[in-house]
This record gives sequence, C-alpha cells and structure tokens, in this order.
Amino acid sequence: MKTSIRHEVESDYREVEELTREAFWNLYVPGCEEHYLVHKMRTHPDFIPELDFIAVHKNTIVGNIMFTKACIADEADNKVEITTFGPISVLPAYQRQGVGSALISLSRQIAMKMGYKAIVIHGHPHNYCKHGFKGSKDYSLGNAEGRFPYSLLVLELEKGFLEGHAWRYFESDVYSVDSMAAEEYDKLFEPKKKEYCYSQEEFHIASRAYIM
Repeated sequence: MKTSIRHEVESDYREVEELTREAFWNLYVPGCEEHYLVHKMRTHPDFIPELDFIAVHKNTIVGNIMFTKACIADEADNKVEITTFGPISVLPAYQRQGVGSALISLSRQIAMKMGYKAIVIHGHPHNYCKHGFKGSKDYSLGNAEGRFPYSLLVLELEKGFLEGHAWRYFESDVYSVDSMAAEEYDKLFEPKKKEYCYSQEEFHIASRAYIM
C-alpha cells in the first residue's frame, strides 16, 4: 500500500486523535486513553515535534508516531538524554500493511541525524524485534528500580553506545495520564462501547512480567 509520510500540523490534530482512539479502543483496557495522551503530549516540554509524523493514504491519515525526550542514568548517576516513542497508531483497516514499519524506519533515521544515541520503549517484543529492538537486559538497562520489564525494549542508534555500564531508564512524566481527565476528554468524541477483549489479559500479563 502506498502512503506518504509528513510532519503532523495543527489541522491534523483531531483526525490523528480519532485514529489513535480507533487503534487502541478496547485493546489494552476497556476503552482507551491514548488519544488523550496524544492531545497532551503536543504541549509538553519533552515532546519532540521534529519526530511527529503521520502517514497519509488517499487523503486519509492512517498512521501516526510521536516521540518524547527520555533519560538514562549510569551507575554513577551520569545522565544521558535519549528518546522514546509512543503511541504509534495505525487505523485498524490499515494495520499489518507496513504503515507502522514505515513510520518507525523514517523516524529512527531522523532521530539518528538529530544526535540521539538510543531509543527505549515499552512495547511487545513481537512487534518491535523485527525493527532491531532487543530486550533491555541485553544492554544492562533497567527501569528506575533497576529491574528488567519484559516490555522494556532498546534500539541502539550508535552501536556500542550502551556498553560498559549499568543503566536505569526514566521516561517523561507526560506518560503519567490522569484517568479522570482522560475520561472527560473522551466525552468530546463519538460514544463507543467499552468491552473486554482477550488482548487486555495478554497485556495485563506482559506488563507485569520481568526478566530475571
């Protein structure tokens, strides 16, 4: 499927939030909060507008990826700014057609040109290992508590950059979503039914799993 990729502009905001809502609705929890997260990310100081891209197919926005600044600290508490992405959203009807892969491929190239040495995300390994991501324990890079979540994945943009240290990862506080605020924001959209799906149980298991 042919798509064009460009930066998001203000006139895209509502359509991007709509597609994000469609992509995540009932996926991880009944309903979703990701569209509210997208809304609040754009005005957060950690947001990186140069890495905010949309994929367009026949005048319809079918995908979006957004990045924020993040930080890792070594054993001596020396801090290095890196980056993370999420949410990455693709309209359900266009999923598994290369849209997400194209967004990741382009944005990682731009991130490298901007001088970022690594991308660290929370995601399912099945979706991201094909893009070169590895488990965080392979790089001795844990979360803020020094543990290695199953979902914590790392892509070195400069080979060997993470070698020789024990790292801890700190994401932007923009990802701390106020559920009540998200619920209120969702009222601005067309009502949708919240339901249980098996993917929610898989997420619940994976999000609590750690590598020993």
